[in-house]
Amino acid sequence: MTTVQRNTTTRDKHRRIIRLGLAPSPFGRHPACYHCGEDIDYDAHHLDPRSFTIDHLKALAKGGTDTLDNIVPAHRGCNRNKSDKDLDELLPGGVTFVTERCWW
Repeated sequence: MTTVQRNTTTRDKHRRIIRLGLAPSPFGRHPACYHCGEDIDYDAHHLDPRSFTIDHLKALAKGGTDTLDNIVPAHRGCNRNKSDKDLDELLPGGVTFVTERCWW
C-alpha cells in the first residue's frame, strides 16, 4: 500500500488563498460550493456542515495532488459526502436535501 504524504504548509497556504479570494480561479472571490452550488458560509465554525473546506477533485488516496488545479471550495458536509470518491462515482446533480414532506 502506498501512502501519500501531505505538505500541511502548502495545504494551509492554498486554503488561505482561496478563503481570502486571492486564487486565480474561475470561481470568483468567495466561490460557492463546487458540488452543490450553494453559497459557503466563510465565517461559520469549522465543524458546521455549511463551513468552508478544500476538496480534492481527485482524492489524495487515489493518486491526486495537493495543487491548486486539483482543489475546489466545498461545504464541509458536501466534502464529507463525497469522501474519496471520484466525481463520476457521485449521483448526477450532486447532493439533494429534502426540505418538506407530505403526511396525507
